[in-house]
Amino acid sequence: MTIHLHHLRGCAPAPLAHYLKAIGILRLIAQQKDPEVRGFWHDEHFCLLTTLDEQALEAFLLDEYEPTPFVSPWNKGSGFFATTDKGLTPLEQSKAARLAPFRLGICESRAQLAEITKADAAVRSLKDQTKAKKGAKPARAKNDADYKRELAAVEREFKRLKADLYAPFALAWRGPHRDWMDAAMVLSSGGEPSWPALLGTGGNDGRLDFTNTAMQRLGDIFDLSSPSAAPTPIASALVRTALFETPSTGSFEGAVGQFLPGSAGGANGTTGPDGGSRVNPWDFVLMLEGAVAFRGQATRKFGARDDMRAAIPFAIAAQAIGHATRGKEKSSRGEQWMPLWERPTTWSEVSALFGEGRAQLGRATARRPLDFARAVARLGVARGLTGFVRYAYLERNGQSNLAVPLGRIDVAEQPRARLVDDLGGWLDRLQRESEDAPARFAGAVGMLLDAVFDALTRDAEPSRWQSVLMAIDAVERIQATGTGFRVGPCPALSAGWLEAADDGRASGARTAEWALALALGSAARGYDKEGRPFDSVRANAIPIDPKKSWAYSVGADKRLINDPRVLMRGRDPLGDLIAMVERRIVEASQRSQRSLPLVARYGAGARLEDLALFNAGELDVERIVSLGRALMAVRWAEVRLPRERVRKAGDRPDDAWQAMRLCGLPFEVRDRMVAVEPASFRRLANGDASGATELALRRLRAAGFRPPLVAAVADATTARRWAAAFAFPISSAVAEAMANRFEKPTLTETA
Repeated sequence: MTIHLHHLRGCAPAPLAHYLKAIGILRLIAQQKDPEVRGFWHDEHFCLLTTLDEQALEAFLLDEYEPTPFVSPWNKGSGFFATTDKGLTPLEQSKAARLAPFRLGICESRAQLAEITKADAAVRSLKDQTKAKKGAKPARAKNDADYKRELAAVEREFKRLKADLYAPFALAWRGPHRDWMDAAMVLSSGGEPSWPALLGTGGNDGRLDFTNTAMQRLGDIFDLSSPSAAPTPIASALVRTALFETPSTGSFEGAVGQFLPGSAGGANGTTGPDGGSRVNPWDFVLMLEGAVAFRGQATRKFGARDDMRAAIPFAIAAQAIGHATRGKEKSSRGEQWMPLWERPTTWSEVSALFGEGRAQLGRATARRPLDFARAVARLGVARGLTGFVRYAYLERNGQSNLAVPLGRIDVAEQPRARLVDDLGGWLDRLQRESEDAPARFAGAVGMLLDAVFDALTRDAEPSRWQSVLMAIDAVERIQATGTGFRVGPCPALSAGWLEAADDGRASGARTAEWALALALGSAARGYDKEGRPFDSVRANAIPIDPKKSWAYSVGADKRLINDPRVLMRGRDPLGDLIAMVERRIVEASQRSQRSLPLVARYGAGARLEDLALFNAGELDVERIVSLGRALMAVRWAEVRLPRERVRKAGDRPDDAWQAMRLCGLPFEVRDRMVAVEPASFRRLANGDASGATELALRRLRAAGFRPPLVAAVADATTARRWAAAFAFPISSAVAEAMANRFEKPTLTETA
């Protein structure tokens, strides 16, 4: 048996019409010709492995294919309510054996439509009475009270019959037209329909009825009046275009609905001011054949006593994240992520995949794009998938709904995806709060969601996780102003965040900005025996409740308490660092302590070479502070970092700064404790480096050190950077290395 490989270049992952066309071809061949056919995605197109060669494949579609009965008698535009219809009537009157299932679907539809057809005729008859004929006035006026009353009565009757229409169809229908119904709607236990976004509202979108349009397209490619429904002369060329993207001159003017946005026409749809809608009939018909595969089912949300809901394969609520056109628009039709796979797969396997059609996030089912991305990153989807094409059903081109592709999501293992679990509940609350919040807060939340989505769906680079941390800080800074604070601050982050965001993990050396952010984020008055920080500098960044680390401090008036300790407002990074240090010095003096009580977690202390770069103005201070503020939420008791190594060679801060920094350390250096000089720090913060150095040198000499300098001069900007550098705690090993410069006299002093 020879197996042929067909590259169907006319079936691409995007647009949606071409994706569905590929699924439709696989389904039809498996069900009607070759049960062992296999399909897979490769190099941006669909491939088939089948016993049919190219000629046999085309012949099957042209001469043997039995169309699925696309019948939607619940829609007014379906053709069932007209005396003659250009789409439905030719199919109903055909004699071809291949169209027998279609005729059966039409027949079973009409069996349930007698009363509703009569009611529809009554509505039409009344409305016709208000239409003027040539040379005569209308029989009745639209504003006539009796007319309005009669019209309302017959319309109520029509709506009542239509509301009760779905359950009889569900009970009576069997066969392929029932498959179409299951794809077009999902009925609850009470008979109420839910509409999958893929097929609009029961197989139509506004005034466009997909089923009637498909019937007309069948008339374009088949001679429905012939005994065998033979293909039309142009059908052969069009089928090659649909399958293999072979150029052809034939296409038909007709609506394509939401599935093929590029061919929808409209303003600027061509080189002129306006373009018509053009479609290959095979594309439309095979597209609907593929849509049949996405049948929904009614499931319960929580337990046996809860209401039913519609479960549609890979369909989730819309969320404006992860794409460039994020705005405030809302899509009631949501999103659908279409799966891709590269392993040759049978139709039964694909059908089972669509039957499950969901992504798991622990015990819960993913319901939003961010949840879906988390599930994909944690391999919570069916095995064998390589990616998803993300589609959103958005209102575009006036009030038309279009399936807009939002990008490709690869299925790849993300070992750090579980870190987002720390933020899960907080992100949910933020999204709900941001719906009616000021634009500034909603924008910050949107940036955070985008950053998380980006970290989950792209390469796990440290820069992406750092972007998440900075976005967390942006949200918290806005919350600290009184907007959205009821959601609470960022919850505690696990130690894994440090590894994920460590931009030096590949090279083995932390970058200066990340290293200083670690020192700032772990800064506290001290650490207990269990490794837990007490009086973290987070209290200086946001108005955190001292008794509830997961909540903000809120007063009796349900507003944030104006805590004088909260000094890091985010407007001026250098000023924030200086204000925090000054506050800590004042609080220490109130406790009769003459030091700067700032300690870093073991292994997180600032390094001399990084402090030198900071003092020289060569680092991004805003980035350091933003990362450091976010890292204050880390559970530092879980963190285990290697001991910092003090490099003997390399850049070091100026001797004047080292002299000032040795004053006020929270621990002894060389068995000596140098008392802090608040006046020295204040002078430095105010730009007086010379006066600050003079006071610091005096303290050092009193403690027994022999400084290698007698004075220092620096401009006001440099002095402020020197003052801000005090916010980064240093370890005792770094302090010892600094003290080495102050043990031996210089040649100048000796002279």
